[in-house]
Amino acid sequence: MNETFSVRLRRLRERKGLSRRALSELCGLSKNMIAVYERGEADPSTETICQLANLFGVSADYLLGRIKNF
Repeated sequence: MNETFSVRLRRLRERKGLSRRALSELCGLSKNMIAVYERGEADPSTETICQLANLFGVSADYLLGRIKNF
């Protein structure tokens, strides 16, 4: 089973040692929106996916769970 966006986002954030607040400041989203994404309650826009992928140095396909390796 593929990992979901929410799982990968949380894992990448934690690996970088970022709090939700720190990540939200880096990408211009609210801390609450990061939490919503990590709980899988909403899907991010294409722009946000690309921004997060760039921030973490991974592909959008990896972030979306479409491929196993970044």
